[in-house]
This record gives sequence, structure tokens and C-alpha cells, in this order.
Amino acid sequence: MLDENNLVYILTILESIEKIKIYSNEFGNADDFLWANQQLNFNGTVNLLIAIGEESKKIDAKLKEEFLDIDWKAIAGIRDKMSHDYRGIDPHIVWNVIRTKLDDLKQAMIRMIERIDYDKETLAEALKTNYYSHLSYLKP
Repeated sequence: MLDENNLVYILTILESIEKIKIYSNEFGNADDFLWANQQLNFNGTVNLLIAIGEESKKIDAKLKEEFLDIDWKAIAGIRDKMSHDYRGIDPHIVWNVIRTKLDDLKQAMIRMIERIDYDKETLAEALKTNYYSHLSYLKP
């Protein structure tokens, strides 16, 4: 089976996805999203996309190979682009990622949990924390 450390990476990705959905849900397009709340929602989302990219790099390659429908290289690449070229971030690309990619990634992450050997109590304890407060759908 696969290393329990993957669970933390996956939970962080899932929590990031949930927060991005909260931050972006009320907007209908990239421009409204970009300029709302002094760019607070946009900047928070960029930070969470960076976190998703970073955590995805840590997931065991063997596990990622089971989920070839996810473009792992693109996830890592967007993280690198956002981290190293903040002024070059295209809000329309961010918006497209939010609207077309995150749901598939979420479903893959949920399926990945089933492939990991972990102590069920570890997951239960993690889900009790404020950090993972948006992941109640993972509770047994």
C-alpha cells in the first residue's frame, strides 16, 4: 500500500479546493472575480492554487500513475508560474481552472484516499480540526 503521508497532501488539496469554491462562487466571470474585494478573493485563490500545486508534487508518483486523467505536470506548472511570475498571472486562466478543472481533481483526490494505507483515526482526528473544516463529506 501507499504511504500515509499522502493523506495529508490530499487533505490539503481538498481543503484548498473547497476554499477556492467558497471564494469564487458568487462571481460570474474572471474580471468580476479579479477585482472584487480589493482582489482578496483572487489573491486567496492564487495562494491556494499554489498550495495545490506544491502538495501535488509530494504525492507518491506511483499513486499519481493510477490517475492519469489528471494533468499532474500542468498542476505543478501553474504552481511554478504563479509563484515566480505573480504579475504574469492571467485571471482568465485562473477562472478557467476554477470552473473546469477543480471538480475532476476533487473526485480524483477522494478516490486516492481509498488507495492509501492509513490509520482511520488519523483521518477522523484531522477532520475535527478547523484546518479541514470543509471536508465533512469524508467522515465515515
